[in-house]
Amino acid sequence: MPPDLIVFIANYGYLAIFLLIFSQEIGIPNPVPNELVLAYAGFLAFKGVLFWPFIILVASSADFLGTNLLYILFYLFGEYIEKYKPKWLPFPKKRIKKLSERISKNGLWAIYLGRLTPFIRGYTSVSAGLLKIKPKVFLPITIFSATIWSLIYVISGRVLGPSLNLAENSLGNEKYLIIVFFVIILFVITFKFLKKRFVNH
Repeated sequence: MPPDLIVFIANYGYLAIFLLIFSQEIGIPNPVPNELVLAYAGFLAFKGVLFWPFIILVASSADFLGTNLLYILFYLFGEYIEKYKPKWLPFPKKRIKKLSERISKNGLWAIYLGRLTPFIRGYTSVSAGLLKIKPKVFLPITIFSATIWSLIYVISGRVLGPSLNLAENSLGNEKYLIIVFFVIILFVITFKFLKKRFVNH
């Protein structure tokens, strides 16, 4: 994670977490995935800088709002966006088509897993909107998945806190590399596990 981003989260706390997660959920790219942001926030909770239940609340709210804004956009204007989107707007048609087919085949289970899987989460909102999945179905899924997703990474960052704290106290600028190393390992393990489950359903 870039040192400037670490400082931003440390200085602005819950507001920084909300803005980073919300912006990425509506399609604005960030320097790092939201999962890394949450894991680092969990580390700050271990240090007593932030209160972990508040992190869960803020992260879940940002994820829920951003996810559903993107979902509503494609629910209402998805066909128009697909047809007339500007060239600079990223829209991986093949990936979204494949994801939409999987959701059509496996139903709600595919949406749940998609919302928990790194790199696929945002596309799930787009696919759900394009498939015209009813809000009364999609909204409860996003509430549940946002909470579980936040818990996984915040608690993991908090549990890894002693190891990360030791690295921070023993090393200088290299502490950032250690933090990123631990979080990336967690990120890769989670991604591989959920992607395997997602593909198999």
